[in-house]
Amino acid sequence: MSKKAVESGKAEIAGLSFGGGKTAAATGGAKGFGRAARSLALPVALAVGLVLGGPAVGSADAVSACTGRLAKTVPFKTGKLHIYKSRSYACAMAVAKESGPRRSMSVTIQARGGSPVTDRGKYTKQAGPVTVHALNRCVRASARISGASAATGWILC
Repeated sequence: MSKKAVESGKAEIAGLSFGGGKTAAATGGAKGFGRAARSLALPVALAVGLVLGGPAVGSADAVSACTGRLAKTVPFKTGKLHIYKSRSYACAMAVAKESGPRRSMSVTIQARGGSPVTDRGKYTKQAGPVTVHALNRCVRASARISGASAATGWILC
């Protein structure tokens, strides 16, 4: 890099020069805005790429949308009821044994002393997740897929 390039703020690589253009401050804009915009461009582009179709797109595995640890799994004829527990919340999902045409599914979870939360509809693979605040409270959950069902009593007390 030549002394002239250093003084002008340009960088020269293999005969190509970079930088040396007018800054936002020189053109009357906000000071450093161009640098801030450039420094945010890559992280924003990566985030958008992951949201719209990152590496997990096309995966055949059922991905849990519940946070916390898997506390209990209750198998039944047409699927499984999964209950997850984090420090403050409990979450439930009903997952069918096999993907297929849309069929009636529902999953419900209730914290002791609270109202039940239900996800009911026609789905191909899973119903839920449904989440309740369950800090220091027992919960119960139930699931139904194509007429077969499973339920827990009061658990995670």
